[in-house]
Amino acid sequence: QVQLVESGGGLVQTGGSLRLSCVASGRTFSNYVVGWFRQAPGKERDFVAAITRSGGSTTYVNSVKGRFTISRDNAKNTVYLQMNSLKPEDTDVYYCAAGSGVVVTTTPRRYDYWGQGTQVTVSS
Repeated sequence: QVQLVESGGGLVQTGGSLRLSCVASGRTFSNYVVGWFRQAPGKERDFVAAITRSGGSTTYVNSVKGRFTISRDNAKNTVYLQMNSLKPEDTDVYYCAAGSGVVVTTTPRRYDYWGQGTQVTVSS
């Protein structure tokens, strides 16, 4: 089992920045690909970004490329999502997820463990 806890969400104005953190406990964190997803009420959970086990490769949805950066510190069992130039359409609950696959994936069902989510609200 892997337990994931997100933090860092909040209310920010358009153009502002937030850094989300996802802290893991349980099994060896470096054995897992980690992804960030976001979800609005009544909508499907959408892929945002993912990072390989070593942190050597990352993938982003087109709408956040150039604005968001995913990174990880395996020594601290933590994955980060730095979000810059935030827009109102980035408002959602953000979730981190860990998967035991070898490559990153944008598909939620391929992730085995999920955090409880953290709310990000961007005001216009």
